[in-house]
Amino acid sequence: MADVSYNIPDLRPGEVFRVEQTIKRSRFIASVGHTPGVEEAKAFIEQIKAEFEDARHNCWAYCAGAAGSTDRIGASDDGEPHGTAGRPMLTAVTHSGIGEVTVVVTRYFGGILLGTGGLVKAYQSSVKMALEGVPTRVRTKTKRIKFSVEHRFVNQVLRKIEAGVIDTTISLWAVTGMAGFGDAINAVMNRTSGGKIMVFPMMHDLGLTPVSELAEKLPTVAAKLDAAGLWTKEAEEALLATR
Repeated sequence: MADVSYNIPDLRPGEVFRVEQTIKRSRFIASVGHTPGVEEAKAFIEQIKAEFEDARHNCWAYCAGAAGSTDRIGASDDGEPHGTAGRPMLTAVTHSGIGEVTVVVTRYFGGILLGTGGLVKAYQSSVKMALEGVPTRVRTKTKRIKFSVEHRFVNQVLRKIEAGVIDTTISLWAVTGMAGFGDAINAVMNRTSGGKIMVFPMMHDLGLTPVSELAEKLPTVAAKLDAAGLWTKEAEEALLATR
């Protein structure tokens, strides 16, 4: 299961975070922007290219989705030898733990050839240096869930949502992520649950799963139940480790 939260640059639209290093008299200027979509990434690239239009190379890489995802990515060597800039930059971006980000590295040639290996190292290290320094904040994905309850239960349900626990008795009957939240509410309202239901919002795709079914569906979690088959802190840690 994918994490529902990840870091993104804490930058306003169009705002740039920038670092620079000089390697063998060549200047490498890394510009970072928060780009929550492909179009925003392309616009940021054009913004930096216009700013440094006299530079020989404005190489770039972006990940417009969640940190580490590969569904909305792009990279360019922008005239450097094939594979010496864009791809190494993209590797640094996708392994940075930061999503919705674009990095443009501008190079001003200093008269000394770096060779292919030197270029790879220079472009990749520029990206790493920039992403290690850029301020970040946490982006949390949300999922809209629709369910219906009788009007007399509305306040009760809202209190349970705020608490993150849907409970009817002391013992834990089931666990769920957001995918099973509606089923959990219905189980409580219809009195079909056998006990407390614990909600883990970060487990985005986890459906309503009774503890009695963990051995079949999540054996690594079931292995951490106590001798009586009851929920434990270790079971909770094992469940969170399956994200």
